[in-house]
Amino acid sequence: MVDADPSRQAGAQRALWASTFAFTVCFAVWTIFAIIGVELKTRLGLSETQFGLLVGTPILTGSLSRIVLGVWADQYGGRRVFALVMVLAAIATFLTSYAQTYAQFLVAALGVGLAGGAFSVGVSYVSKFFPAGQQGTALGVFGAGNIGSAVTKFFAPMVMLALGWEGVARVWAGVLLVTGIVYLLVTPEDPDAERRRREKTRPMGMREQLSVLRNLQVWRFALYYFFVFGAFVALALWLPRYLVGVYELDLRAAGMLAAFYSVPASLFRIYGGRLSDRFGARRVLYWTFGVSVLCTFMLSYPPTDYVIHGENGPIRFSTSLGLVPFLILLFGLGFFMSLGKAAVYKHIPVYYPHHVGAVGGLVGMIGGLGGFVLPLVFGVLLDLTGIWTSCFALLFLLVTVALVWMHAAVRRMERGALTEQQRQALPELPEMQGLGEPGVVVPARRPHKLDDWRPEDPAFWQSTGRPIARRNLWISTYCLLLSFAVWMVWSVVVARLPALGFAFTTDQLFWLAAVPGLSGATLRIFYAFLVPIFGGRGWTTMSTASLLIPALGIGYAVQDPGTPYFIFLVLALLCGLGGGNFASSMANISYFFPKSEKGNALAINAGLGNLGVSLMQFLVPVVVTMGLFGALGGQAQVAADGTRVWMQNAGFVWVPLILAGTLAAWFGMDDILSARASFADQSSIFRRRHTWIMCWLYTGTFGTFIGMSAGFPLLAKIVFPEVDALRYAFMGPLVGAISRAGSGWIADRVGGGRVTFWVFVAMIAAMGGMLWFLQARSFPGFFAMVLALFAISGVGNASTFQMIPGMMRKELGIVAAAMPEPERRVQAERESAAIIGFTSAIAAYGAFFIPKAYGSSIEATGAANAALWGFLAFYVSCAAITWWVYTGPRGFMRDIEGPRNGPAAPTADIQGARA
Repeated sequence: MVDADPSRQAGAQRALWASTFAFTVCFAVWTIFAIIGVELKTRLGLSETQFGLLVGTPILTGSLSRIVLGVWADQYGGRRVFALVMVLAAIATFLTSYAQTYAQFLVAALGVGLAGGAFSVGVSYVSKFFPAGQQGTALGVFGAGNIGSAVTKFFAPMVMLALGWEGVARVWAGVLLVTGIVYLLVTPEDPDAERRRREKTRPMGMREQLSVLRNLQVWRFALYYFFVFGAFVALALWLPRYLVGVYELDLRAAGMLAAFYSVPASLFRIYGGRLSDRFGARRVLYWTFGVSVLCTFMLSYPPTDYVIHGENGPIRFSTSLGLVPFLILLFGLGFFMSLGKAAVYKHIPVYYPHHVGAVGGLVGMIGGLGGFVLPLVFGVLLDLTGIWTSCFALLFLLVTVALVWMHAAVRRMERGALTEQQRQALPELPEMQGLGEPGVVVPARRPHKLDDWRPEDPAFWQSTGRPIARRNLWISTYCLLLSFAVWMVWSVVVARLPALGFAFTTDQLFWLAAVPGLSGATLRIFYAFLVPIFGGRGWTTMSTASLLIPALGIGYAVQDPGTPYFIFLVLALLCGLGGGNFASSMANISYFFPKSEKGNALAINAGLGNLGVSLMQFLVPVVVTMGLFGALGGQAQVAADGTRVWMQNAGFVWVPLILAGTLAAWFGMDDILSARASFADQSSIFRRRHTWIMCWLYTGTFGTFIGMSAGFPLLAKIVFPEVDALRYAFMGPLVGAISRAGSGWIADRVGGGRVTFWVFVAMIAAMGGMLWFLQARSFPGFFAMVLALFAISGVGNASTFQMIPGMMRKELGIVAAAMPEPERRVQAERESAAIIGFTSAIAAYGAFFIPKAYGSSIEATGAANAALWGFLAFYVSCAAITWWVYTGPRGFMRDIEGPRNGPAAPTADIQGARA
């Protein structure tokens, strides 16, 4: 079924992404009446029933057309049929703008509904390019085109405001028409259609295609999709009304929560396809239906009063589901429904490879009908019973039937396929492990403890080590990014507190900006030694989860101007939990990579982690201007200029991201057992002179980066009050983070010591420029020098850390020459990791001292110049130490870093030590 030709494989990716984009546009058109219908209801004076029929007609016709369109895709090639559907739907959508009467709009809606039928065409077309082991992921990606509904909900109101509802119809029609034409030009023919053309054979007839629908298994798959897709769509439509009726939310908050429920489902569907390829669609469906039974049962339980007649009189109590538990259960239900959507369609091309269009069309049709029928049934049940939770009772019944039917069918297939002896040898719950499912090989459970780790062995590194190291690196980087965002969040929040009624002095505000740096730096001293004690996976999980404490605390504290300053000070201290994570993160990642790649890996981990500061300074000013979490997030505050802000979002926005990072660390990271060590094993670094020298140098680079990140927003606001500096504050940390992440290879090639020396020379020049432009009262010039300082310090952050591993190998070759080489190498790795963590701890005090130096300088002299002169003198000392100790004629690292014009010799440090 799948052509193995390399050009065909390249065509597969083109077909997948082009089809996904086209389906996104189709889905946006398919749901257009959900937006323009509101205007038409008022203009035509429609009743609720007439309005519901108008909005539902495209859904109905798009669902009913899926069988025929799917069969045609199998017969004539999905590429042509997909393009034809888009062209016809575009014509119908354009003609909608000329309709005048209700009947004309219903006829137009019939044509618009063709856009929804494109789903079965795309499933047939895309599935033919991929082998069975990849079809779950491919169809999951294609199904993510459901996000087109969110595109319409977001953009259509703005277009309607500017061009009217007719403009929406015409613009959407134009985009769909252009997409259809481009799609026909850029996509390849599917392998089956190409083969039929080459062999001049006729496609399977309509009757033969539809004959497979007599198979009961097809209708079982349709029932599954009726629940996972139809019920999901129905809940997305019903949810705003439910939240208003049950929890008395305003329509805006209810609509926002409904959008949060529906939009992520498109991305979760991709994940469901990935899981189905790896573990089997059957196993994913068992989890989907099992969790859904539990969630729908709890959601269906209505508020109830109980009276127990006890010996001492009646005992009364009541049960009801609050808003927060309701949303947690609902989002959990939606998540597993989204996984189930991909799992259902993973089954179809595996069981029916020559009837994907017909079977996929029927299953899609039944699912689409669920989205049309179920909201009507929800309304009928509410009218008959008066119980809002009756809709979930219906879904509980529906998913229970699906689970029981699936389980009975699976057990029947297992009994028929295996002998009695084979059945006795099966593991517990074999149906959950995909046994007997075509094309499924159950993967072994991945161990998280690595007892054999040899990154310096080229064969081991290429075959085993690199993929594991990179996975740990990227998860660590994401968690570190969140840590920096939470650590530095006060640098943006404090600048807005006075406008919200918080009566804090300038010195108190600088303290709030500086205290996270103080606590973060102090915690780093301890965090630097914890990875060898607790393991990288366990400690990364715990340290990431700890960020929830300050994130939630800030969200609640900033809502009340009466919150005592002491509480803010405690929360600022707790933000240091994010700062402490850097030491453990860098120490952990240093164990995973060989020396030749260690500098670049540490630069990526730290550089992209540092990007969290820029992300925070860009994101927080945006999210505080909107009611991001509706009623859950609390009320808006009114600033001094009359604008409404939701300052609590500065903390709350990180909560879901932190939860995701915690789960990723626990399930995706590993522990290197050879890296385990006690504090006593690591404490030898305090006897090394290089530990203390590198603390001084790294304070010059990273201390500058983090201190300027914390202090610049408030400094610029005070020194240049006429400039809205908060708009540009994110740019400095962004430049510094990118320069660090992208410059690690330079130090690996040229030598970290040489790069570090010239970094300090450049920082002296940049600081002199800041003083010059500050004196000239030129914000553009001053800001340009600030950006230069960030960029240069980013390069230095990478180069200083690159120096440490080679330095310690040579040092131990001298002081521990009698130690066997393998043990000396392990000890060097252990001490290098500890020094990296400890130096980062000391350098992080820059986040305290730089903002505090600004505040003290302004308070004492009325200007920040004294602080800047002090920083310049410090950089001069760093340049001198680097030259004298490491890179000069008698420098310790001169022989390690190799010839001046060539790459660093990777083993020179060891050879020199042995000599």
